[in-house]
Amino acid sequence: MLKQILSGALALMCLCAPAVAEPFGQGYQTLGYGRLFNNDHLGDGDDRWQTGSYTISVVRGTGWEVAMPAAPLEVIEYRIGSSIIAPSDLRSPPPGDRRYAGRLHLGANTYFDFKGLETRLGAGLVAVGPDTGVSGLHEDLHRIFSSPRPVVAANQLPNHLYPVLSGEIGRPLALGRAELRPFAEARLGDEDLLRAGVDLSFGAREIGALWLRDETTGQRYVGISGESDPRPAFTLGADVARVFDSGYFPAADGVEAEKTRARLRAGVDARLGMMGVFYGVTWLSEEFEGQPEGQVLGSLRLRVNF
Repeated sequence: MLKQILSGALALMCLCAPAVAEPFGQGYQTLGYGRLFNNDHLGDGDDRWQTGSYTISVVRGTGWEVAMPAAPLEVIEYRIGSSIIAPSDLRSPPPGDRRYAGRLHLGANTYFDFKGLETRLGAGLVAVGPDTGVSGLHEDLHRIFSSPRPVVAANQLPNHLYPVLSGEIGRPLALGRAELRPFAEARLGDEDLLRAGVDLSFGAREIGALWLRDETTGQRYVGISGESDPRPAFTLGADVARVFDSGYFPAADGVEAEKTRARLRAGVDARLGMMGVFYGVTWLSEEFEGQPEGQVLGSLRLRVNF
């Protein structure tokens, strides 16, 4: 496991050399933190498919003027997280179900304004397989909470390291006190896909924040805090992706990825003094041929501003 992590860190440094070099005498400072927890027990209550993930983001930069800078590399997000992908039954899955995968991801994203478009460019690594340690953590958690042991982890996807490139562009449009933001996204690496969608936020929106996007659900979470308001804020979103290739469905397994995926999401963000809580729900369409139905994930974020 240590060898895998060290190899991943070295490769990430090569992929993101300008970003990794930023702390050395360039006047960068930590601007904010973000995190998001996803789990299907917070959604439809099942333990299957995109069953759980946790992401932590640290945002650094030369400063934040309540809007994205005009040049790249002035604001950089460093992101690390893990996720569990599982068949519908952790002990004896039905024929044609997807294979178990423990997944770690590590990357860097830069955010900037390009001719009125909010732009994100990123590079990183995704590690899959038993050496990530994710399946071992899964087993430990299930043992602690007396949940069914994930027997299927014994036949999980083998160790593999994927370099990943990704990007997103979006244009926020003011609709009175609400904001509509169409966006387009591309990803190349563990999965090759193109995605287009829209986000709608309304209510007591947090103005002047930097919003980051979760990979699994598409839910947006705050990376740099803006002006807070004790009243609740609401979000709605939808997107559709065209999937060209996926490393989570090897040809030898005989399970093929769906060529089209859709996501529908909603969330509410509330603040009370220094405390803030976000809860969202996301419907994910079928991700592989033969998947009998979609699933619903719940997302949770707690934060404290001092």
